[in-house]
Amino acid sequence: MTMHTTVGWHVELEFREDDQRTQAAALVRLPDGSEVRAHGGATRHQTDANQPRVGEEIAGARALNELAMRLLTKAHDEIDSASGRTSHPIHV
Repeated sequence: MTMHTTVGWHVELEFREDDQRTQAAALVRLPDGSEVRAHGGATRHQTDANQPRVGEEIAGARALNELAMRLLTKAHDEIDSASGRTSHPIHV
């Protein structure tokens, strides 16, 4: 079986930071024109060194995790809508 790429998704991440907090916003635009958005955050403990990249990694990972859960929920709702019944939960 040969796999072919038929569609691609582009995920965008944007960050806002200050000395203590990093906020991440994630966005994916789907081929049907819909968008799914999610947010994540990280807070630096006062005794930790100021490492903005680490805050971005944590906040970004949390935003992407929420984005994944929202996509699973969207897919689950679409399965239910198409089938007219309640399907089994989608597990990660």
